[in-house]
Amino acid sequence: MADYSKHRIEELEGICLLFNQEQQAKTAASDISSWGQVVDAQAYLNITVDSYQDQYLVQVTATPALLALTPDYDTLNLNKRLGLDTVKDPAQLDLEILLCLARAPIAYCFPSFEELQAAIRVRHFAVDAARRTELAFNPDGYERPQECWTYDENSGFLLRPGVDMVEALIKTTQPEVSGKQLYTFSCGRAAEYIVLLAIAQELKGHNQTLYKALEKQWQTRALLADDFNDAFIFEIGTLEHPLPMRFYVPGSRLWFRNPDSRSADVEGFEGSWVVYHGNGEFCNLWERAKPFSLSDKCLEIYHWRDGVYFDTTGEIKMNEDIVRDKVLESKQSPELCKTIIERMMRYRDVRGVYAEGGCIDASRDVVRWVCPGTTDLVLGT
Repeated sequence: MADYSKHRIEELEGICLLFNQEQQAKTAASDISSWGQVVDAQAYLNITVDSYQDQYLVQVTATPALLALTPDYDTLNLNKRLGLDTVKDPAQLDLEILLCLARAPIAYCFPSFEELQAAIRVRHFAVDAARRTELAFNPDGYERPQECWTYDENSGFLLRPGVDMVEALIKTTQPEVSGKQLYTFSCGRAAEYIVLLAIAQELKGHNQTLYKALEKQWQTRALLADDFNDAFIFEIGTLEHPLPMRFYVPGSRLWFRNPDSRSADVEGFEGSWVVYHGNGEFCNLWERAKPFSLSDKCLEIYHWRDGVYFDTTGEIKMNEDIVRDKVLESKQSPELCKTIIERMMRYRDVRGVYAEGGCIDASRDVVRWVCPGTTDLVLGT
């Protein structure tokens, strides 16, 4: 199991960078300040340099202006309160990401200014990919563009030699590029592909050596599920010390748990993996033009319990038409809608327990460092 301790300074907030020399810290602080001016963030960021244990700490935290925009660490409405349009103006997406990171109740840690920039680019790529992704839901889906991938029972979908990984991932997930049918995925695998694409785009642009190693990895063995997490992800927040329920950073891959034990037995409905777009929206992998709000996602997962049935063979299934009807019915009753959302807006129970918990995870996924000289991605065929 990988050691993520160097990514954590849990007693601090915001963005933290650690350096051995004071001048390195001052240079990084100056670089962050200059960058903040470019994205028009200077009114919202405190940038300080202090000694920390035996090193020098650059910390980026929220000014009173940003605190007022994000009460109780609620970043879901930050975009609207600032009047941003992150679709038309990509620089405004970078601003939203930067401000959300600065507002974090547990520090996001980086070893250099370059890693901070790379992390924001990866999140930007993930948002862009999530907005463009549309797939067909099938937990057992085995459809991929044959010109890009081969399938091996033991190794998963493998990248064909000579095929560019970024192009293959885009062609697989973005129908306006493939020009073909929607390929079949589970939500978990789809979210992995979105994050993988974001990482691959960053490496292709800024770390060609590691990009080639990533392609070689997928030519030999796909990293899935726990292997994917070990290679690319660490988490901040725990059930003992959870992140605030309305704290989200654009580009995060997120898990919403199904707290109903019966419907959670239906394959593919144990929970829902999504990517946060920013602007209070979470991706809809199956209908990209209809992203979810947090309340929409809560209502959908709650009403999975109403769609459960058994087919003629006795296998448990989900009728999603019933779920959609129930969601619409609940939305017509503000009192019922409020009751459901309050029930779902609780931290999830521990694995295997279905009691009083809701659908909200206590932690958030964070992509590991990716720059030459400081990367700690773990690849291994």
